[in-house]
Amino acid sequence: MKTATTLEELTDDTFTGAVSGGTVLVEFGADWCGPCRMIEPVLEQIAAEMPDALTVAKLDIDANPRTARDLNIMSAPTLQLYKDGVLVAQMVGARPKGHLLAWLEPHL
Repeated sequence: MKTATTLEELTDDTFTGAVSGGTVLVEFGADWCGPCRMIEPVLEQIAAEMPDALTVAKLDIDANPRTARDLNIMSAPTLQLYKDGVLVAQMVGARPKGHLLAWLEPHL
């Protein structure tokens, strides 16, 4: 069952354009992924608290296998941070909010 989210939902067709400008955090996950469901409310909080500094989006790796394959996404959740289309940081696995904020801080 899909849940309502404030995260922008990306697809294979929209991914490149979505990460090409500004600072964009992408969660690569899937509906079956328990840690993905745990981290999404935290990502929604971060998105709500930092709307001018950061866009937070998600990509379902099952529905969009081309992007996941092209980026060698092997685990869910994988978080990738892009600045103007360039991958600047990556993290695998769910983390608490404080850890995510500390990880993001140098790039904002």
